[in-house]
Amino acid sequence: MKTFVIKKITLASLAVMVICLMGTTKVKAQEFTVQGDIVSSYVWRGMYQGGGAAFQPTLGLGVGNFSVSAWGSTNFSGGNKELDLTLAYKLGETGPTLTVADLWWEGEGAYKYFNFESHETGHHFEAGLSYTLPVERFPLSIAWYTMFAGKDKKLNDIGELKQNYSSYLELNYPFSVKNVDLNVTCGAVPYKAANMYNNNGFAVTNVALKGITEIKFNDKFSLPIFAQAIWNPCIEDAFLVFGITLRP
Repeated sequence: MKTFVIKKITLASLAVMVICLMGTTKVKAQEFTVQGDIVSSYVWRGMYQGGGAAFQPTLGLGVGNFSVSAWGSTNFSGGNKELDLTLAYKLGETGPTLTVADLWWEGEGAYKYFNFESHETGHHFEAGLSYTLPVERFPLSIAWYTMFAGKDKKLNDIGELKQNYSSYLELNYPFSVKNVDLNVTCGAVPYKAANMYNNNGFAVTNVALKGITEIKFNDKFSLPIFAQAIWNPCIEDAFLVFGITLRP
């Protein structure tokens, strides 16, 4: 396949189409998200992204079962830059959620954001399916993500670059202890994706415990904070991340 199917129809243009569709459709609710996290370091699926402390803003719009969001990360020392665009659709109140994401982390100075040629692009296009068990006492969520197009490539037996379809499976279980919301994560890569996760086969890459609470200043203002301990058994690494969430 010499041409890239998403060359002309990017995730950004799809997002615009969805927003226009929602603007002409009667919906029950609209939900805007505007917030930013300041984190001591950026760790993604158990993989350290480098650059030290970072600012990570989120801009999102939800209408009915549709949502569109933009998420970014820029480290304070410069050089690291990421922009992720995500479309999501939830199938009913208790059904699974389907997502399509455009992940771009080429970094500051890389430019060529709008280059979508298959063997030149810096974009990773990923599809996801997540589901939370409809059991109040056991709200376990399961998610599967696969990169179906873009930069995620591998060399085949005759030396040609082909799509690798790197995938990631994650389980999350939330619970609370007193005034702290906690979440346990276990993430694994089902097969070799050396360029993405540094693994040679099935590997657990992300075991984490996250705690979220608030510093309450008065009845009108509180500051959400979180801490997360992360272990990556595959590459034998560990991290402790602290963060502050800023929102209106």
